[in-house]
Amino acid sequence: MNWTVVQRILGLLLMMFSLTMLPPIVFSLYYDDQSWLPFLEGFGLTLAAGALIWLPVHRSRKDLRLRDGFLVVAAFWTVLGTFGAAPLYFADSLSLSLTDAIFESMSGLTTTGATVLTGLDDLPLSVLYYRQQLQWLGGMGIIVLAVAVLPMLGVGGMQLYRAETPGPVKDTKLTPRITETAKALWYVYLAFTIACMLSYRLAGMGWFDALCHAFSTVAIGGFSTHDASIGYFDSGIVDGVAIVFMFLAGINFSLHFFAWRYVSVKHYFQDPEFRAYGFILIVLSVVVVATLYQFRGFDDPGQTFINGVFQAVSIATTTGFTTENFALWPAALPVLLIFASFVGGSAGSTAGGIKVIRWLLIYKQGAREVARLVHPNAEIPVKLGNTAVQYRVVDAVWGFFSVYIVVFGVMLLAMMATGLDQVTAFSAVAATLNNLGPGLGDVSAGFMSLSDTAKWISVAGMLLGRLEIFTLLVLITPTFWRH
Repeated sequence: MNWTVVQRILGLLLMMFSLTMLPPIVFSLYYDDQSWLPFLEGFGLTLAAGALIWLPVHRSRKDLRLRDGFLVVAAFWTVLGTFGAAPLYFADSLSLSLTDAIFESMSGLTTTGATVLTGLDDLPLSVLYYRQQLQWLGGMGIIVLAVAVLPMLGVGGMQLYRAETPGPVKDTKLTPRITETAKALWYVYLAFTIACMLSYRLAGMGWFDALCHAFSTVAIGGFSTHDASIGYFDSGIVDGVAIVFMFLAGINFSLHFFAWRYVSVKHYFQDPEFRAYGFILIVLSVVVVATLYQFRGFDDPGQTFINGVFQAVSIATTTGFTTENFALWPAALPVLLIFASFVGGSAGSTAGGIKVIRWLLIYKQGAREVARLVHPNAEIPVKLGNTAVQYRVVDAVWGFFSVYIVVFGVMLLAMMATGLDQVTAFSAVAATLNNLGPGLGDVSAGFMSLSDTAKWISVAGMLLGRLEIFTLLVLITPTFWRH
């Protein structure tokens, strides 16, 4: 383990992250909301901590290995969530405990969207902007952003990229150089953010709300500047814009990159994961809307349709925006939507959950086993399109799925041990491990009523979900530390 190179990168990344606390100061001064000091204090603290970590080893030029990459990613996200909480902890307008501040910061950076705050409509705009910015940075992964500039600092980035990017196949690069890949992803990400902001503005939002909600929509985060979330705007056009961009953000960003480079959309429909992703969302939306019509009738069919599709897309992509309290919806809809979050979006997107491609591979593996019952001696490959999937990838998917279920079960028991009822505990774990945000029961309106112990369990769930479990769990295995 190259401790010096890990320490050096961690210090550099912390100093870079400190710069993200400066834009809220500009917002505070522009709107004169008198809330700039906590961000200045947070900036100074984070910059100083990064410098203290970096200076003793700043001359180190050792190569970064794969194991070092896992350690950097895990350590950085943990440290980043802690230091990102500094402005929230220092802000008098919030009066948050350290646990609550770290919870809110980690929820933003992991794009979970769970919150312990109330009265958002009355908070300073600089604080509201900072929460949204945390989600935007966490959406594509601040590690990927750092990878784009690390070569200038003398550090290779492929190990960081592999440790941070979601999905079962992580060696596919859009461009020959990893730095160019990271830049390409961010160009697409930035373009989507700008397009989303302009669309929200044209739909009737003010510039500030349009910017903030574009941040959380493209990041599939779910934070809002209002307690009523997207429902605050009471606009079918705004809901429609959100549906479109939530759907787009849940698609593998490499497909968007190829669409931009080759000015073509045909590869979307050639991609098995995209077809499965679209099919799942269409079926879920039909079931939700049909159930709402069955129980509500057709008094306001247009609004029922929009709300049904909106919540289906929002929860299935793990965005977590709401137009209604879906926890109060009839029949099995609340649980169905929570289950949908386990699927999540596509690999290579900003969505949470297990990812569509893993479920697709599990389905195809199951179909193959059924076929083997009829033809026990046949060699039947698992295919995605016309390409046979390597056995190692299928094994990795099953391994991930198994560990995911075990981790979920352990966290569920831990949550219930803090005194939560089964519904609240189940949905709280689902909302954090899937990076969803809203839940059922006592957490349907937020996580503020949970004990500190339950909040720390939730923080662990957010990190495990954001880094796809193995990136953190590998650090507690003897194999990782064995020379």
